[in-house]
Amino acid sequence: MKKVFALIAVLTIFVFGLSVNVVAQDQVDVATEEVAEAEEATDVDLYEDPFEDAAVAAEEGQSLHSALKQKFIEGGPTFMSFVLIALILGLALAIERIIYLNLATTNTKKLLANVEEAIESGGIEAAKEVCRNTRGPVASIFYQGLDRYDEGVDVVEKSVVSYGSVQAGLLEKGLSWIALFIALAPMLGFLGTVIGMIAAFDAIEVAGDISPSLVAGGIKVALITTVTGLIVAIILQIFYNYCVAKIDSIINSMEDASISLLDMVVKFNAKK
Repeated sequence: MKKVFALIAVLTIFVFGLSVNVVAQDQVDVATEEVAEAEEATDVDLYEDPFEDAAVAAEEGQSLHSALKQKFIEGGPTFMSFVLIALILGLALAIERIIYLNLATTNTKKLLANVEEAIESGGIEAAKEVCRNTRGPVASIFYQGLDRYDEGVDVVEKSVVSYGSVQAGLLEKGLSWIALFIALAPMLGFLGTVIGMIAAFDAIEVAGDISPSLVAGGIKVALITTVTGLIVAIILQIFYNYCVAKIDSIINSMEDASISLLDMVVKFNAKK
């Protein structure tokens, strides 16, 4: 838990620093553009610039980045930073889960074939060695069950079921945090919107007049945080659903393979 809070603190400092840099960079860009416009106004276009098309293309390529930066500033660095932190932490957890789940995926058919061959050729110890050298939760469950073969088939079954529950819990680890950020991002966006609306009405009260441009501008800025929060929630929800589907697939494979393992143990026990 301490590592999580430390990570959140570091990311908060990073994002706020990024926000300040973005604002400063935007001011520099505005000043640079004003100087460039002044120079262009005084210069005389005596010839056609051969690099004009390339410059226009480069400017169009940077338009998306400039637009995102401008919207970030308009939405308010404070609340937009919190939404950005939710996105970074949620994506970090989701990517970690995806990597873990992909590494936990095992070819159960191949593993069952190897275990069955090992049992027939070398007995339980050989099968345990196969499980020990195979990565993934299915192999771990097999090993726990085979390790208690001497205590009887019933004990093997109970061990497989109990350790299967433990492995299922490890697969689902971290999903609750991703769900938290999915719910938190829109809430932060709505909070920024409400506070932005309050600021807009305060501006109207100070002005003493309801100007359409004043109202529209304030509402537009206030709604940027909501849109950003919803986009973050959509992105994280896609990753969350992928992780849930992957976990369900692994658990189903674990259950099917466990049943096949118990059949092998019963058959081997009957031959003895």
